[in-house]
Amino acid sequence: MQYVRTPQMDQTIARFPTLSTREYRAHKANVHTVGWNSDGRRLASGSVDKTARVWAPERTSDPRSSQELRGHTDSVDQLVWDPTHPDHLATASCDRTVRIWDARSAKSIHKIDTSGQNINISWSPNGQSIAVGNKDDMISFIDTRTFKIEQTVQFKVEVNEISWNPTGNLFLLTTGQGTVKVLSYPSMKELHALEAHTANCYCLEFDPRGRYLATGSADALVNLWDLEEYICVRTFGKLDWPIRTISFSFDGEFLASASEDLAIDISLVETGESVHTIACSAAMNTVAWHPSKYLLAYAGDEQESRPGGGSVMLGNLRVFGFSG
Repeated sequence: MQYVRTPQMDQTIARFPTLSTREYRAHKANVHTVGWNSDGRRLASGSVDKTARVWAPERTSDPRSSQELRGHTDSVDQLVWDPTHPDHLATASCDRTVRIWDARSAKSIHKIDTSGQNINISWSPNGQSIAVGNKDDMISFIDTRTFKIEQTVQFKVEVNEISWNPTGNLFLLTTGQGTVKVLSYPSMKELHALEAHTANCYCLEFDPRGRYLATGSADALVNLWDLEEYICVRTFGKLDWPIRTISFSFDGEFLASASEDLAIDISLVETGESVHTIACSAAMNTVAWHPSKYLLAYAGDEQESRPGGGSVMLGNLRVFGFSG
């Protein structure tokens, strides 16, 4: 079926240049990860400064209104919210632990010791398992009923990002060989190895409508894969540098991608057409669309020059999409 852009979609696209961005400053070093909770009322950020924070970004940008989550002793490289509970958040840290937090109290309610420096994390759709990957390319699976590691899998290739599919029966990971491995879950038997890119594959994201998988790579391309046949149906090539992070909008209509370019690209999923660009002052580490609104959170390696010379890292994040 041929895609037909509706008048309502044209109006949405026409509004993008009129929307504003809010800045949120609270971390003492660069932010590596951001994520919205399941109901969209909270946004979490994780930083090199060893902390995470939870925000209510639509209410205020005052850092004093955010909740600081302290406990890690090294960088918080990635975080993920429980898809079945809007108040529970998991953080993966280079301090060889995973922490589970209750956002209502800003307290760490579980700490799981792992074997390596953790750099990626994913929560299963049914909420019963957390997967965490470390710098040694080992993935540990945590049972959220006992908060104990139930399984570990060692890979012989560089593992960059991990995710369950929306139904939870498949587990996917991107590799340094440019491939995407599709494994059955929980057996972890390899079913497919997609030859996705010609260079290191860094990130992956599922379309919320269950139609597509998007992958981003050091080849500066984002590829869109049909989930029934695992065929590449579209390529997005707006950016010039390695793709670090991608995110689908809540309705699956838009795909945001960011890299070392000083811009975030927003493209139409069904046509590949770039419809808006958000200017940035540094390479981006993370982008995340709100689960029910056209609000895009993002953060990167921003720095600020000092009067006497040199520069200092900025621990800020931004949210694009506010009216006025």
